[in-house]
Amino acid sequence: MGVLRKTKSVDIVLTAFNQDTTAISVIALVEQLHSEMNKTTVYRILNKLEDDGILHSFLGKNGHKWYAKCHNCSSSVHQDIHPHFQCINCGKVECLDINVQIPNIPNRKVEVSQILLQGKCEDCYNSQKPEHNVNAK
Repeated sequence: MGVLRKTKSVDIVLTAFNQDTTAISVIALVEQLHSEMNKTTVYRILNKLEDDGILHSFLGKNGHKWYAKCHNCSSSVHQDIHPHFQCINCGKVECLDINVQIPNIPNRKVEVSQILLQGKCEDCYNSQKPEHNVNAK
C-alpha cells in the first residue's frame, strides 16, 4: 500500500469504498465518518490513497471533489482515464467503463483529464418514462 500505514482509520475509509460501487463525495464521506474521525484525518487518508493509486478523484457538479476506486493503478501511474456520469436528479456519480482517447496536443503533455457527463441515471430515467397503456387504441 505504499507510504500509507494500514491503520484502523484507513480500514474505515477503505470499507466505505468497498461497500459502495459508486463514487463518494468528500463532503458525504466526512459526514458519514464524523463519529469515527475528524475531517482532517479523512482528507489526509484520501490524499494518500490517491497518491498510492488506490483511489482517483475528480470534480463533480458545483466543484465538489469526488473519489472512486482505481482499477490497475499504482503510485506512479494512474490508468483511470474515463468519464464520470452524475445524475441531475438523485446526485449519484458513477465511473463509466468506456474508453476515452485523449488527443495528442502539440508542445503539451496531458497529465490529467476530467470528463463529467450529467443527465439522468438509469434508475431516474426509467422511473420517469411514461408507461405504455397496452389497452389504449
